Parts: sequence; C-alpha cells; structure tokens
Amino acid sequence: MDYFPVFVSLKQQNCLVVGAGEIAARKIDLLARAGANITVIAKEISPAVAAMQAAHALIVQQKAFSPEDLRDFRLVVSATNDDKTNRLVADTADQQKILVNVVDNPELCSFIFPAIIDRSPIIVAVSSGGAAPVLARLLRAKIESIVPPGYGRLAALAARFRGRVQDHITTQNLRRIFWEQIFQGSVAELMFAGKEAEAEQQLQQQLDAAETTHAIGEVYLIGAGPGAADLLTFRALRLLQQADVVVYDRLVSPEVLDLARRDSDKIYVGKQRQHHALPQESINILLADLAKAGKRVARLKGGDPFIFGRGGEEIETLMQQGIHFQVVPGITAASGCATYAGIPLTHRDHAQSCTFVTGHLKDDSVNLNWTQLAVPNQTIVIYMGLVGLEKICQSLIAHGSDANLPVALVQQGTTHNQRVIIGTLSTLPAQVAEQEIKPPTLIIIGTVVTLHERLHWFEG
Repeated sequence: MDYFPVFVSLKQQNCLVVGAGEIAARKIDLLARAGANITVIAKEISPAVAAMQAAHALIVQQKAFSPEDLRDFRLVVSATNDDKTNRLVADTADQQKILVNVVDNPELCSFIFPAIIDRSPIIVAVSSGGAAPVLARLLRAKIESIVPPGYGRLAALAARFRGRVQDHITTQNLRRIFWEQIFQGSVAELMFAGKEAEAEQQLQQQLDAAETTHAIGEVYLIGAGPGAADLLTFRALRLLQQADVVVYDRLVSPEVLDLARRDSDKIYVGKQRQHHALPQESINILLADLAKAGKRVARLKGGDPFIFGRGGEEIETLMQQGIHFQVVPGITAASGCATYAGIPLTHRDHAQSCTFVTGHLKDDSVNLNWTQLAVPNQTIVIYMGLVGLEKICQSLIAHGSDANLPVALVQQGTTHNQRVIIGTLSTLPAQVAEQEIKPPTLIIIGTVVTLHERLHWFEG
C-alpha cells in the first residue's frame, strides 16, 4: 500500500493551514471537527474562512508564508494556488519531520485526507492514495448508504458497557463472541430504531446471562469458490470474519484469505499431488480438536466442499465427536470457470447433460468409466486432470470419442491470471506441454467449447 491508514488524535494539537480560500476552508472544518488548535496563514482571507474565525477560535495571520512560521505544529496543510509556496511548505515540513498535505499534489504529501464517513465514535475513511479522489468520494457515498447513524449510537452504548463486560467476562475470546452477538442481534436493532433505553436494558440482561467459563466451539465448512473473492456468499463472508481460526487449502486464493479476521490464526493444510501438508485424517482430527478447545473454525475449501472437496469426510468426524458445524456451499470450479470462459455447461444444440469427474483417484490412477464418458451430446468437466491430460484424451478417443472433439483447459479461472487454451482431444495435450501452466486447472470436453469464441466475456 502507498499510504498506511492510521487515525491520529488532534484534540488540542497545533495545526497550520497555509491558504484561506474555499478549499482551505474545507480542510479547516475537518481539523476543527477533530478538536485541533488551528493557525491560518494567507495573504488574502476569504469570507468563508473569516466566518470560521470566531466559531473555531482560529489564529489568523494575514501574510506570506515563510519557513520560520513552521514550528511547534503537529501537521500542516498547504492549500494555496501558488506552486512555489506549496513546495516551500512541503520542503520545510519534510525537513522538520512534520506531517504535511499539499492539496491536489500527492507527490508533495506525507499524509492525505481520505473521504470520511462520520458516525462518531465510528469513523470510516476511504482513500485512493490521491490517484482518484472522485472515486473515493463515490465509494464513500455507497458506504454512507449502508452505515446508518445508529451505528454511532450503538458504539457509544458499547463504550458505556465496556468496563462492565470486562469485569463480568474475563476471557478475551468469550468477550469477542458476546460483542458479536450484541452487534448482530436485537440490541443493535433496537438502537437503530431509536429505542435506546430498551436496548440498554436488553444488553444488561444478556450480560447477566452470558456464559463466562467456556466457549462452545464450532466448525464452518466454507466453499471458497473458484478464486475470485467477490464470488463468496454473504454467509461465507460473515462466518469467515468471525472465525478464530482459519484452516485453508491450496486452492483458496490469497484474495479470499485476506477477508478473514486479521487476528485469526491461519493454518495451511494444502494438498498437492504426492505432497500433503497434512493427511486428510489429520485434518479431520485438527478441526475437531480446535472446536473442542472452544474455537470457531472456518474450514476454507476451494470451490464447493461437497464436490471433490472431501467435505463429507470432515463432517463425519465432527458428527462422531458431537461438534456443531455449518456447511456453506460455494461456487464449484466447473460452474465458475466455465462461466468466466464463456462456455455454457449445457446448451440445447450441444449438450443435454453434464458430468463432473476427478482426474485422479485415490491411488493416483486415471481409471474412469470411459464408455459412459465417450457418449455424445454431453459435457464432461474434469477436475485435477492436468497431470493425466494425455491419458484422458487417449482413453476417450479409444472408446469412441471423435479425435476432433473440442476441449478447453482453463487455468486459474475467475481470477486475473485466467487463461483459456482451446484444442481437441488429439491436439490439446501437445498444446499444453508447450506452455507453462499454473494450477489450479479445469478441463471441459464437448462441443459447447466451440461457443467460447463467441461468448467469452472475461479477460484475465
């Protein structure tokens, strides 16, 4: 990131604004709302700034800026239309290690003003790093619409109860669970409806009844989808962000993992051909043990956990040990990758059925029902078939498939690294061998592949 987001307390701190036009007036207003002591230096004072002088107790010096003016200030804002003055302010501030913002000139800034959503004490800031301030403003408007003013009142209520909650619930993990229930439950809804007294009464009742000795763990078996983070379901995102531990596999994209709670523990259990970070049986036991320890565990699996994800094996262990769990379906790779490649899995003119198969079995063989797969007018989707691609194509041809039957290999579908390689049963293995392919990949076989040329819409 180009700028590290941080919130600074400016209460009773000395801040300098160089310039006194309309833009400077907006910066003065923001600093005043943060409780700063503000000095303004400018040759000319606009009516807007003059009107603020009494309201915000501004110290106004009607003069040109000089380096000697910059002393004992926490930060400085230069909002003039004179480039020479702006550069002098920035250079002087840099020499004295004072934070400086030069309006509309990111190159001279050591800090920038974000677009702000003020729901005090909740503050949300949106920034483009100076690259696109209008876009940041538009995003702020979107966030404004989904964060009602009641969130500020809810935060103030939580602040009043914070000490009581700490005294009553001494374990940090249990406190986190308690507050999550408060912020997502009836107390929050009462505050949003303006019923503050009822909300406070109910919060106290829930605190009196709160569990204080042991957290009850559970497991969320979450389908992470084919790679693109915005393909997660709402439920997957909510559970991922409240989990204490995230257990994830090789097919989970970094963008999806970044959506987890920052302070959650991350445990990698990925499996590659002939190399497993943990055997499946050990993963099953790990999930159970973490839940028994009172943890809320997000088990992130690429695609859908019940489609070649071994999710059934994992929840069998949880059921045997009496551990509560939830299963959140995800967009399976077949659907996601085919859609982003512009290849319908079924089509009235091409395929009346679709079959999902895995490219390698438990003993690492590729031993499938080739007679059934060679039947025409269907689409075959092969997971984990990259290593066995040549044998797959040869076997289908040997069992009656046309050697010119179209085949697509989709690399890292739905992500910015997506590539689609189109060939036939006779040509694709050689095409793939000549290129550097980066898993995960998916193979789609059938005449629906010919639609890619007309229907592809996503450029990786």
